[in-house]
Amino acid sequence: MTTPDERTRSVVDTREFLELLARGGEITISGLVQSVAVGLLRHYPQHIDIDVSAVVLPSVWARPEQQ
Repeated sequence: MTTPDERTRSVVDTREFLELLARGGEITISGLVQSVAVGLLRHYPQHIDIDVSAVVLPSVWARPEQQ
């Protein structure tokens, strides 16, 4: 069973990974990965979204650690 902390960490880590991919400057096959990452990030939850959700739904989300 996934805990709220594990779920939150997964979403936060995925966002950070996608941001890293989106910053890449190389135009090759990784350019495709970069453009997909940019598209995914467009609607991916931000820290504030998760934080607000955690207040309302603490059984689903945990408040993200501040970075």
